[in-house]
Amino acid sequence: MRPLSGSLLLTFRELWAMRITQGMFAIASLAWLLLSFALNMDIVEGSISALKIFGFDAGAPMERVFDEATGEWVQQATSIDQFVVGINQFVFGASYFLGTLLGLFATMPLIAGFLEQGRIDLLLSKPVSRLRLLFGHLLGVWLTVLVLSCYLVGGVWLSLSLKTGVWLPHVLQSIPVIVLMFAVMYSVVLTTSIISRTSGLGLVLAYGLIFFSAILSAHDQLIPVLAPTSAAIFKGFYHALPNFIEVVMMQAQLVEGSDVTRIYPFISSLIFGVIIHGLGIYWFAKRDF
Repeated sequence: MRPLSGSLLLTFRELWAMRITQGMFAIASLAWLLLSFALNMDIVEGSISALKIFGFDAGAPMERVFDEATGEWVQQATSIDQFVVGINQFVFGASYFLGTLLGLFATMPLIAGFLEQGRIDLLLSKPVSRLRLLFGHLLGVWLTVLVLSCYLVGGVWLSLSLKTGVWLPHVLQSIPVIVLMFAVMYSVVLTTSIISRTSGLGLVLAYGLIFFSAILSAHDQLIPVLAPTSAAIFKGFYHALPNFIEVVMMQAQLVEGSDVTRIYPFISSLIFGVIIHGLGIYWFAKRDF
């Protein structure tokens, strides 16, 4: 365990030394501090009657609801529960997208330095197995993203809960989703970097897969209008590649507290991540550096 913990500690130190990682902590701190001190609201009978941001009156948030008595849509003040869920959905959604994009960008120099000629030779010369060395790197990256996610979204959740008195612990279920989907996309950066010794290519591929997943998310609309051969190829891509965009819907349902209607995109993405990580680990164990 000592060699593994040493590799893990080394990864932590390198990540903390990167200014980008410290900047992400600073942004997370700013986000929940602003919510704590800049947002003020008056609550009457479970609904928000007045909302102020930095002391300026923003008016009471309203929502459209269907009145069964009149058969018409009417405007009414947003309930405090719905307001808290809405803020959490926005924060978790932003953390999911921006956290993954920035996290991949922030960790790219780390894997590049890890595989740098001379340094990798020195690391491999130590009495540490290649698998422990790589697992220590992976655990360090994953745990850093977990800490960042908990710090940002957990801080926002805590500040909102204390301010409104509405405690919705189920919204924290989406934190593992953020971390696991980051790990899935990081597998592309890691494996491509190990094979090509170029971290930039891995980052481009990961970002490309995120963009392509937006097209895959429209499979219900696209497959019926495609030719049979094209539809079969599209289905193959849909089942084989990570469904980064579709997982957003599952995350929103977790924050809302409703039943998850489609878990397949998340499961298929995890399978993709396991396979690509396995490929990277195999290549790292066999490659002559």
